[in-house]
This record gives sequence, C-alpha cells and structure tokens, in this order.
Amino acid sequence: MLPILPSIKYFIETALTEDIQTGDITTNAIITENSQSIAKVIAGENIILCGIDILKEVFHSLNQSIEFQEIYRDGNKVSCGEGIIELSGDTRSLLIGERVGLNILQRLSGIATLTAKYVELTEGYKAEIIDTRKTTPLWMGMERYAVRCGGGKNHRSGLSGGVLIKDNHIKAVGSIRKAIKRIKKNIAGMVKIEVEVGNLKGVGEALDSGAEVIMLDNMSIPEIKEAVKLINGRVVVEASGGIDMESVVEVAKTGVDCISVGALTHSAPAVDISMEMG
Repeated sequence: MLPILPSIKYFIETALTEDIQTGDITTNAIITENSQSIAKVIAGENIILCGIDILKEVFHSLNQSIEFQEIYRDGNKVSCGEGIIELSGDTRSLLIGERVGLNILQRLSGIATLTAKYVELTEGYKAEIIDTRKTTPLWMGMERYAVRCGGGKNHRSGLSGGVLIKDNHIKAVGSIRKAIKRIKKNIAGMVKIEVEVGNLKGVGEALDSGAEVIMLDNMSIPEIKEAVKLINGRVVVEASGGIDMESVVEVAKTGVDCISVGALTHSAPAVDISMEMG
C-alpha cells in the first residue's frame, strides 16, 4: 500500500486542474447535478495492478462521497477482461476524474507489469532486479512503488539516498581513489560507497580503494564474468547499462548480485485499463 502523502495529494490536484481547466463543458451540459451512477474499472490485458489507492484519491479529490468496492489490490495479477474496482456516486465526478485516474493507474500498472516480467525471467538466479533514477519527474515515489509491486527492488531514493560515484564524478576529481577518499573524509555515518566502473581496471581500483558496491556499467558478458571472478564475493556487484529482456538472463547467469534496469520506469508501456459506466 502506498501512503497518500501530501506530495501525492498535490500531484493529483495539479493533474486534475491541468485536465479540467475551467470545467468539463461536455459533462456539465449533459449530466444533471443530482445524477448517480455505477462504474467499473476493467483490465484490457493481463496486468500486475498498481495505483488503486491513488485512483481512489483522484475521485475523492473531486467528491468525498464516491464509494468503492475493491476487487483487486496493488500487486495482484489481473486477467484481461476482469473488473478491478467498482465506483459508485455522483455521475459528474466519475466522468470528470476518469481520464486522470486511468492515466495514473495505466502508467503505474505498466511499470509493475514490466518489472514482473524481468523478475520472472531471472527467477532461480541470485540477481535481484532493481530500478534506477530514470523516473518521470514528480512521479519518482509512485514509480518506485510500482517497481516493488512488480516484485523488483529499489536502488537509492534520490541523490541523498546513498553514495554512487559515477563516471563524471571520477572525471571531475581525477580518479576513483580520490573520489572514494573524499567520500570517506566528508561523509560521516554508515553509508555504503558504490562506484560505477566501465572496465576491469576500474574494478581493481574500486576494490583497492574501499568500495562496498561496484556497478559494472555497459560491460560485455565476458567482462562481467571476469569482474565477478575478480571481486570474488568481497563486495556487492551490480550490473547496469542497456540491459533488456533479451540480455537479462545472460547477465543473471554471470553471478551478479543485482541488475539495474532503467527501462522499468523510463520505457514501460501503459497497460490497457478502461472504465465503463453501468
């Protein structure tokens, strides 16, 4: 369950304002003020559901009297043609909130569904599927939640969520060793140091300098195998960079601990979900 934080409430209110603008002229012209209806949200394909509480908040933002009968919860598998949730109440509110509510539900369920496919492909290997910061601006918390609904894990929550020394940090300071030395000097507390490397030389330098997580970025399968052998379980190994559904199994076979996939959030297609009035 995703807590409806003030930031999510603000996001919903902003999305509704963007869509409604000065008013739904079609609905207001056709539907009388006291009209009541029942509507059902239906899956148009097999999905992993995500975003049901956000959908409810969309409609409650328009009208607190809208009632819901949940059929499925976040993380559930829903087959094509099945109902997800039934809504009842003010007809105008149901029609006005339909598009915004479905947009969010389709997007988040799309991420959860894609994540579940990656997780299923790598079942039996120790590698966990994790996300990246390649999220939609202002959607990060919701999209990371969707990854969890699909069975994946989250990387760091943002720039303050952990140390990740990337290639541009290394270029700016001069070396992996210097970057790690400055991290140890300037950051107090139990913060794991992760370093992004692109070759075996970088792996060796990261190990010698005290890295605790090594990200193998855009390395070939033979290189990843060699890196895993070199590291020999001394630190956590993450594989990253251009990994898709065609390559993820081969990467998992190398023995890495986790596989980060940017596509989970930046390329997941929205799934087919509709709302039908009864």
